[in-house]
Amino acid sequence: MKSEFFGRSVKNPLILASGIMGVTKKQMEEVARTGAGIVTSKSLSIEPRKGHETPIIVETDAGMLNAVGYSNPGIDEGIKEFSNWERSEPFIISITGKNEQEFGTLAKKIEEAKAELNCTALEVALSCPHTPGYGLMAGQADPESSGKITEAVCANTDLPVIVKLSPSVPGEVQAAKLSEKAGASAINMGNTLGPGMRIDINRKKPILCFKMGGLSGPAIRPVTIRCIHSIYQEVKIPIIGTGGVNDGKDAIEMMMAGASFIGVGTAIHLRGADAFMKIESEMRAWLNEREYKSVNEVIGVAHE
Repeated sequence: MKSEFFGRSVKNPLILASGIMGVTKKQMEEVARTGAGIVTSKSLSIEPRKGHETPIIVETDAGMLNAVGYSNPGIDEGIKEFSNWERSEPFIISITGKNEQEFGTLAKKIEEAKAELNCTALEVALSCPHTPGYGLMAGQADPESSGKITEAVCANTDLPVIVKLSPSVPGEVQAAKLSEKAGASAINMGNTLGPGMRIDINRKKPILCFKMGGLSGPAIRPVTIRCIHSIYQEVKIPIIGTGGVNDGKDAIEMMMAGASFIGVGTAIHLRGADAFMKIESEMRAWLNEREYKSVNEVIGVAHE
């Protein structure tokens, strides 16, 4: 199950997705201790953000809708919170901005604090579907914007840059290609799908306070897999597959489409805090039954 992540050996290719159990360093340490090979912080913005009013999460038949709204303490307090990472599992720090200038400023702050943070990579979140001024609601996931923002980030840091794209926006292949051309070291495909909505039929109102939110969980996995499969044929940099993995076979399927690493989020809610250990065990069992020597042998085999 061992993989290599930007020159560092990792125990498995499973990554804690941004925004899930990554609000504090202590939470990320606990997730790493209970099975994640790599962890990602909550996305940090220039200024502190309260996010949307509650309720911000509602379950659906095959996952959940969320409209968190990028709540975070801001980049300066975030750097203080996540500094001095000491575990062997790599740590990715995530950022979100309103425009390429803000992304450049955030990247510069991370670059200046990278030794203190001890982070391995920087994730650029372009794909949130439910926060005005950010992500999809700012047009950041379209190909031209993705390329420009990636260029601004890469100009301000020497860290490997992961660009997080959306399965909701047409043109994800071109966005990945332009991000790679602008200096990205990896593509994270993707994020929640949508936005979508649920209505309380007794109150006759949307359940979420923001009315709509991003759909996650098993329901979106086929869309994520299709996006990964398409991008894999056009870029040379690694792909992180995020969106709908709930068990080991889901992860294997996503890797066969072309993902080198697997982002896990909603599965923690559906399967418990030990979801990473369960998924790794299921992957290991599947690989052993078929006499694979390494999980890396299945990456992209659906293209052969």
